[in-house]
Amino acid sequence: MNRRHFLSLTALSLVAAREARAQAAKPVAARGIDAIRNDWKSFLPAGAMFPPATPPLSLTRDEWKARLTREQFHVLREEGTEHAGSSKLNDEKRRGVYVCVGCRLPLFTSEMKYDSGTGWPSYFTTIPGAFKTKTDYKLLYPRTEYHCARCGGHHGHVFDDGPPPTRERWCNNGVALEFLAA
Repeated sequence: MNRRHFLSLTALSLVAAREARAQAAKPVAARGIDAIRNDWKSFLPAGAMFPPATPPLSLTRDEWKARLTREQFHVLREEGTEHAGSSKLNDEKRRGVYVCVGCRLPLFTSEMKYDSGTGWPSYFTTIPGAFKTKTDYKLLYPRTEYHCARCGGHHGHVFDDGPPPTRERWCNNGVALEFLAA
């Protein structure tokens, strides 16, 4: 990617994020951020059960390759990125929960999702305890990268240009998610 292309994408992302903040603020304010973070079980499909705490999932490289598609493996296990706009989850509007495709840990609810205009599914908060973070310098400047707390799968990066009240944009690779409609 050349510098001009990178700067154009960055500028477009900032403009889109500002617009999304304005649109997403009203529903969040009505429910309150703590309720949104902690009421995720009501977004699960009927009969779905997830244990409150499960041990970390540790598989060999070959076991992961057998479990995941090639694209999923590239993103989750090799910290890759899918192409912007390629995820069918960008247009997902139903009520439900987004889980890690590697281990099915609940990560986000549909109430946490907003259209950031970046081409990747974006969320303004997460289900508590869903992720662990680390600093990533792959583009030479520091970014906060996040991984599934259960299986360690790479999901994306979190930025501080999201909507209120968190001002966070959890920019997730759609291929790393599975949507379970409520």
